[in-house]
Amino acid sequence: MSFIEWLSQPWPWYVAGPLIGLTVPLLLLLGNKTFGISSSLRHICAIAVPSGISYFQYDWKKEVWNLFFVSGIVLGAIITTTLMADPNPIQINPALVKELEQYGIHHFNNQVPVDLFNWQSLLTVKGLILIAGGGFLVGFGTRYAGGCTSGHAITGLSNLQWPSLVATVCFMAGGFMMANFILPVILKL
Repeated sequence: MSFIEWLSQPWPWYVAGPLIGLTVPLLLLLGNKTFGISSSLRHICAIAVPSGISYFQYDWKKEVWNLFFVSGIVLGAIITTTLMADPNPIQINPALVKELEQYGIHHFNNQVPVDLFNWQSLLTVKGLILIAGGGFLVGFGTRYAGGCTSGHAITGLSNLQWPSLVATVCFMAGGFMMANFILPVILKL
């Protein structure tokens, strides 16, 4: 097995989890930095939007490392999808396939179902709710919670921050309610 083949295999939780977990103390020890992705949007706006908005008036140059970190994630994703893409169809649990077919979702060749996420779907009520509404709620929720899931669940919990525990519990509860009660109603539209 070549290195690329080995690297492209799914990594078990006991390898990937500690690698992600070690990122937090390394950032803290090496540069007194905290891990989070959503703050990078604020940095980009502070760079690109010269305005009198107080939220964007800070020394963003001290946080430029975060932009390099996020750029590395994007570059890694591009490299992975081009060089290490699995040509085989995505493996989905047959019970989930059967359930999704009840909602008119039949194509599972991509990371997201093309039946839901395409330009034509955006012009439907279901598509508008899922794509535009979902995007708005993610952005609003990230700002309202003071950070994203990675910032709260990885960094905040490891630093024993009470607001991060509350946010993570709310993320989990909201995800459970959405997946089990709200999404089925939207998919029936």
